[in-house]
Amino acid sequence: MKIKFRHEYKTHINLGDYYIIRSKVKQIMKLDKHAKENSQYSIRSIYFDDLNDTALFEKIFGVNRREKFRIRFYNGDTSFIRLEKKMKNNGLTSKLNTRLTKDECIKIISGEIDWLKYSDKELLNELYIKMKNGLYRPKTIVDYIREAYIYPIGNVRVTFDSSIRSGLFSTDIFDERLPTMEVLEPNKLILEVKYDEFLPDIIADIIQTGERKPKAASKYALCRTFG
Repeated sequence: MKIKFRHEYKTHINLGDYYIIRSKVKQIMKLDKHAKENSQYSIRSIYFDDLNDTALFEKIFGVNRREKFRIRFYNGDTSFIRLEKKMKNNGLTSKLNTRLTKDECIKIISGEIDWLKYSDKELLNELYIKMKNGLYRPKTIVDYIREAYIYPIGNVRVTFDSSIRSGLFSTDIFDERLPTMEVLEPNKLILEVKYDEFLPDIIADIIQTGERKPKAASKYALCRTFG
């Protein structure tokens, strides 16, 4: 399978940056299809890591080649759940994914994994090996609100992530009343820009944030601080 890698830029921004950049983005980019009436949608993920927290520390120390697994759904809709493997290689990112049912997700989180090795989906087979031999386990739940825009030239995606919350020590991803804790400073967001081979100048111009530089902004690492 040929894996396509993309460029990814992340930085922390404040509310002032958000309003200025969004006002420009909305003029030339289309709103993401997941958006609800308020132009936003919610994302809940549960991330996996091993006993040594390898994925966490590789992120913190900026290891060039790394990967992490997560299960994710949108807007509380458990009829569409995905297992995702996100990979990073020398600053470029890629992602593989496959669908899961709610029952399958519950089995994986509870440690009932033998069925994974018989699946015809390679990603499920790989997760089985990780959980069986690498002792991968669900570690933390990450909740946040996303506002996303797309631009066809360069396959550009600009997202604003806010209200990033840690599920603390819980792994009950389907708990609608899950206690969570905010992990970003007040009035802060994360700006993400993803694109293929090139970033069109018109997009590069409107996402400028003065002197701010790209910054490590892993939602998983932020949330692991609390759980």
